[in-house]
Amino acid sequence: MLLNITLHKDQATDYQPADLGFLLHKHPDKVQEFELSYGKAHVLYPELTKQLCTTSLMVEVDPINLVRSFKGPASNRQLEQYVNDRPYVANSFLSVAIAKIFRSAMAGQCQHKPELVAAKLPFTVELAALPCRGGTELLEKLFKPLGYEITAETIELDDQFSGWGDSHYFKVKLTNQCRLADLLSHLYVLIPVLDKDKHYWINEEEIEKLLRKGGDWLKQHPEKFLIIRRYLNFKQRYTRLAINQLTTEVAENTTADNQEEQIEKPLSLNKQRIDQVLTTLASLPVKKVLDMGCGDGKLLKQLFNSKQFTQVTGLDVSSQALANAESRLKLDRLSEHQQSQVNLLHGSLLCRDARIKDFDAICCIEVVEHIDEDRLPALETVLFDYTKAPYIIVTTPNSDYNQRFGLEPGQVRHADHRFEWSRKQFTEWTQTIADKYLYNVTVSGIGEVDQELGQPTQMAIFTLHE
Repeated sequence: MLLNITLHKDQATDYQPADLGFLLHKHPDKVQEFELSYGKAHVLYPELTKQLCTTSLMVEVDPINLVRSFKGPASNRQLEQYVNDRPYVANSFLSVAIAKIFRSAMAGQCQHKPELVAAKLPFTVELAALPCRGGTELLEKLFKPLGYEITAETIELDDQFSGWGDSHYFKVKLTNQCRLADLLSHLYVLIPVLDKDKHYWINEEEIEKLLRKGGDWLKQHPEKFLIIRRYLNFKQRYTRLAINQLTTEVAENTTADNQEEQIEKPLSLNKQRIDQVLTTLASLPVKKVLDMGCGDGKLLKQLFNSKQFTQVTGLDVSSQALANAESRLKLDRLSEHQQSQVNLLHGSLLCRDARIKDFDAICCIEVVEHIDEDRLPALETVLFDYTKAPYIIVTTPNSDYNQRFGLEPGQVRHADHRFEWSRKQFTEWTQTIADKYLYNVTVSGIGEVDQELGQPTQMAIFTLHE
């Protein structure tokens, strides 16, 4: 299978076509070969002039080795598994190769010419054989809203037998003026969508992959639901989860977050919380920090900016929140070394997960109140028994203080809060946890002190017994 990407000279800008080599991190004078689990890939530059630069990605799939290494049921492993179109047409094999070989370019990294990362440059993409189960109409539905001009030439089933008609393969040319990272993201997502097939098993991780690679453009795409369904091979459960995360959850959380932010804004309470947590962590002998329920990454950003912390990790159940965190951290602009210091994990806070062990400190900031009370023991077990982190910081609203925000008894600050504890309730909970899981605990507050009602936010610092 073959993919050509051409960068054209534009008289209005001062870049050179050869700068494509810097953007892709692949030198135009070299032919490079890469090992893949299903074959090999080659990157070379067939054309380089003052007017244009073309790079070619050629992917060789070894169908025999692929079948022999297949560990699933053998009922369909007949001749068609050896003789098929998979090694020759653009499909999920090509998407995986794009993500692996052009990883730095997809992340928006260009150390030598960083100004090119954000530049919208004139590109042409050529796909020698692209399956399109939906014809040119589908091609236009998917690519036109992203700004592409499309030329598609139908490939006959067999030029010796014209009566057989046309195939569902097209020779396609796409032109657009856009960021290279966006171009690669579009190809990565939409190639398997057009093919309506994937060479690997679809699971829940594909949802996170789609929403992170799709980024903002997928949310705004008029055919986003079609893209989601086809990308996830029409698996109804995963499709529903992805659509919910992309739409309903985003809308509800945005409204609720804005509500809470407006309530607390006069006190700058969110900033005070982050500052207090940072000050506390800075006073402790910690280097690796996990933010459980990291949301859009406000705390992660401050942790990453501190030289004390060598490993910063965020965990959240919302793929959209992680995408926002990735944007806030500007991961696509960081060096590979800097990226190795930050990790964003998609997962539940209520499940044992080997990825959340071995941290010096764990922060659980304004999280517990979002958990149903009957499920809170599961969070407690994961946080205090499973991780056994030396230091754990938990913050939550002080419901005693809510009347200062004009809230009626029983009202909560955020529509998604399942409960809000009084100072007495929080103190009792923290002491129960400390006794059960062998921690010492110190309880304090954050924000303006009210002599009668305390402070708007409560904070507990748990220290594991030596």
